[in-house]
Amino acid sequence: MKRGLASILLFFFIQIQPVIGARPLSNKVQRVLKSHILKQANWALAQEPLTITSFRSNRSAGGIHDFFSEGDYWWPNPEDLNGPYIQKDGFTNPDNFTQHRKAMIRFSQVVGALTSAYLLTKEPRYLDHALNHLKAWFIDTATLMNPSLLYAQAIKGKVTGRSIGIIDMIQLIEVAQAVRIMEKYSLLAKENLSPIKNWFTRYLEWVTSHPYGIEERDTKNNHATCWVMQVAVFAKLVNNESIAAECRNRFKNILLPFQMDKDGSFPLELKRSKPFGYSLFNLDAMVTIAQTLSQPGDDLWNYSLSDGRSLKKGIDFLFPYVLNKQKWPYSPDVMYWEEWPIAQPFLLFGFLNYNNPLWYKVWKKLDHDPTVDEIVRNFPIRNPLLWIEKI
Repeated sequence: MKRGLASILLFFFIQIQPVIGARPLSNKVQRVLKSHILKQANWALAQEPLTITSFRSNRSAGGIHDFFSEGDYWWPNPEDLNGPYIQKDGFTNPDNFTQHRKAMIRFSQVVGALTSAYLLTKEPRYLDHALNHLKAWFIDTATLMNPSLLYAQAIKGKVTGRSIGIIDMIQLIEVAQAVRIMEKYSLLAKENLSPIKNWFTRYLEWVTSHPYGIEERDTKNNHATCWVMQVAVFAKLVNNESIAAECRNRFKNILLPFQMDKDGSFPLELKRSKPFGYSLFNLDAMVTIAQTLSQPGDDLWNYSLSDGRSLKKGIDFLFPYVLNKQKWPYSPDVMYWEEWPIAQPFLLFGFLNYNNPLWYKVWKKLDHDPTVDEIVRNFPIRNPLLWIEKI
């Protein structure tokens, strides 16, 4: 009887969800994540601001304020150790410079956790501390980062930077989303909010006009998806509706038709050396675009191509393998096969928009706090409360 009653109540919740909005789901997610959020926020309160200016690589062609990273899959040539690096696709070189990316991830983790804790508790101390980090990255001239990625994904002996390095900027989407929430609740003074939004405006100008940005935008796989994802989130922060509209258009007319197959899979990701992880990652990015940009009259969640390809089709394709990875019919990933899946955002966002309670049930049970660097890097949506808050 208890199980039957629970099923009835769950069915009732699912049916009324579209009418009453995101708040009931927000409350459910808060209950699931509360202890984790508060633990992370307590850690964040103890962290002092740390920006890219604290780390320097002598292989960077940029200055102290320029973000720098090296291509993950590039290694010394055993036949010419002092010569240009060679590629080993899918195999990460642990000796490449990643400190700037790690600092950016840490920044995102700190601000995301503190803002989530504020949503839970309404205690100002969390946002007061988050502001210290925001100032260090975007305002303080001694420690800020320049709003461009000219020197990302460099390759020793080959190039000082590449367009594909722009994907590193997805680590700031939760920072931008947190600032949107702070602005919504009038929690940032104008003298702080204005320069932060100006920083993102300048970055948007760079990434939508520089050859690196244009080349990254026009790639064919998850890099193009992540370009749209980051640009969409930043455009919403700075109220640039023309860029947001362009991102909606790219989702409907480029990403979905040219990346998704009729069965909901991503063929270009399946060809890679880590097909499972890349497929999960790409779908997470796509649903984040929909969660960010959908609006009345232009709902990306319910947009489908004439042959039925849609976000729901993508979730339907991947979910059985999230449920049981051993059924994966393709090659296993050459690295990090055991670490996937985690609490993929497409499960939670999919439940919110398509009302499949099994997706939510599985999402609750998966790992919400991965610690392996590669997994953390490909998990930029770490604080779901920021994304289901109505802004």
